[in-house]
Amino acid sequence: MNPAIQELRAKQLAAGATLTEDTVLNPYPLSFHNEAAVRAACTDGVALYDRTHWGRLQVSGDDRLRFLHNQTTNSFNGLQPGQGCDTVFVTSTARTIDLVTAYVLEEAVLLLTSPGLNQQLLSWMDRFIFFADKVDLKDLTDSTAAFSVLGADSDRLITSLGAGELIGLPPASHQQIQVGNIPVQVAIGSGLAIPGYTLIVAVTHAAALWQQLIDQGALPMGETLWQELRIGQGRPAPGQELTEDYNPLEAGLWQTISLSKGCYIGQETIARLHTYRGVKQQLWGVRLTQAAAPDSIVRVGTEKIGRLTSCVATPDGYLGLAYIRTKNVEPGLTVVIEQPQSEQVQGEQAQGEQAQGEQQSADSKLADSKLADSNPTNSSDQPNQAELRQGKLVELPFVNHEYP
Repeated sequence: MNPAIQELRAKQLAAGATLTEDTVLNPYPLSFHNEAAVRAACTDGVALYDRTHWGRLQVSGDDRLRFLHNQTTNSFNGLQPGQGCDTVFVTSTARTIDLVTAYVLEEAVLLLTSPGLNQQLLSWMDRFIFFADKVDLKDLTDSTAAFSVLGADSDRLITSLGAGELIGLPPASHQQIQVGNIPVQVAIGSGLAIPGYTLIVAVTHAAALWQQLIDQGALPMGETLWQELRIGQGRPAPGQELTEDYNPLEAGLWQTISLSKGCYIGQETIARLHTYRGVKQQLWGVRLTQAAAPDSIVRVGTEKIGRLTSCVATPDGYLGLAYIRTKNVEPGLTVVIEQPQSEQVQGEQAQGEQAQGEQQSADSKLADSKLADSNPTNSSDQPNQAELRQGKLVELPFVNHEYP
């Protein structure tokens, strides 16, 4: 492990962290055993989430904006240094690969990717760089660190660091500041529909910046609680809600899509779905009476209307994400979740949280999971000896299903 990361982890362990046992990514905080306090901080105070295990890629060269404009769903032409956007990498048939945040710098664009997706996206982009293209790619994941602060008090914290000028600017706006002798890139946005900011720094300064944020009153958050918030907000994750089974319109990521720009990878499919209102399924929350495994079938009566993609324990019970057939969508709709007995989730709520945290720690390893049938409307698909859970559909802050 990088000595700078070891120093960061040592500070986090001293603050009460339990680390993941990840064999793909370096271990990172699973829990600080302060979940109740951090839930409150996300509303009334400020919480701190370590995103160092997320990927960071640099796209440079004279053609960098044109290249990303042609490779992803959002518009890059016209973006100026200090601006940014969320955008989605998709396949030629508009199937989702990853939701990333792009920050336009003076000489490059910095991409914040989902955990474990940096190498996959680097290889994906490299396939589309041709001889005449002035585009260079570099993986900065190991040489940088990233943190997000979330909650109503995040404005106060950022102002105290010297980045108060960002308050009120559009999402993904950013600037570089000096925190003591540490250069820090500060950007608007927490990664969720919760007010906040993301800070990116050289890995050699990671431990010092983390400690400074703690000293400013931020409460540290582990991966278990981040996943609870992610699912509660409806942010889709690779391998679960972002797979080759789904497109970004089904995931409710309209804010990441430019409908006015020209040709890009996946554009034809997305334009057709928009023009003919062809989105046949939508991502919704499901409030559950019990835990249920991803890939469980969602039914109304005997009719199959969707599939569960994620599930997490919360103080108010279990909450899941599911893709639901559009014609059946109705807030508050009562549904039944069917889980074959061989996939039953065992244990009490605490065990469910632990399992969820460990499962989420390697999103990229789940990319081969099939979360939807080729024919999700097949009502004759009756599983043998299924466990039944009751649930209700709930709306999600991060998700938008309104056609522009």
